[in-house]
Amino acid sequence: MNIILLGPPGAGKGTQARHLVETRNMVQLSTGDMLREAKDSGTEMGKMVAGVMARGELVTDEIVIGLIREKLEGDNKGGFIFDGFPRTLEQADALGQLMADEGQTLDAVIEMRVDDEALVDRITARSTCGACGEVYNDNTQPVPADKTCTNCGAENQFTRRADDNEESLKTRLMAYYKQTSPLIGYYYAKEMLSRVNGLGAIDEVRGEIAAILDA
Repeated sequence: MNIILLGPPGAGKGTQARHLVETRNMVQLSTGDMLREAKDSGTEMGKMVAGVMARGELVTDEIVIGLIREKLEGDNKGGFIFDGFPRTLEQADALGQLMADEGQTLDAVIEMRVDDEALVDRITARSTCGACGEVYNDNTQPVPADKTCTNCGAENQFTRRADDNEESLKTRLMAYYKQTSPLIGYYYAKEMLSRVNGLGAIDEVRGEIAAILDA
């Protein structure tokens, strides 16, 4: 099963993707992770990525699609989670064509809906375990008093992103709504879109996503 997780920064896409990786043997395809992996790989594609990044240029859609193609050609029975791609309608078209070329299907597009004001409150209060990526929140799931991650056991690895402040978040939200939100209508028209409450409790969101994937 191949799915896309849509939603603004802080909606919880990464948290839910990690759960799907652990429970359904899926592979999370994060654009940033793929680019970093490619840059260090030494392959021809990796050398191309390294050159583009060294020059301070933006990585083209063609390069990202090429990296995704390499992943799709691997053996993964659990399927893929597209996280951070597509971001634009052009990328959505390119991904659809790539999936068709590889004889694969896109099975679900899940929009994690949020209220902007509540999202700002959530993000400005969050901390992340630098070892495993587990997310904590000052109000709903505080960092343990002994500074030990309850997910992986790492000690004193908690960090806050420098841009997790109200002003930066509003800028990131504006970029999301301008670039990525048109995908909601795009996949709705294709009758592929499902919605969950991204601001629900983590287990509640997991349950909603599971119901969609099992339907």
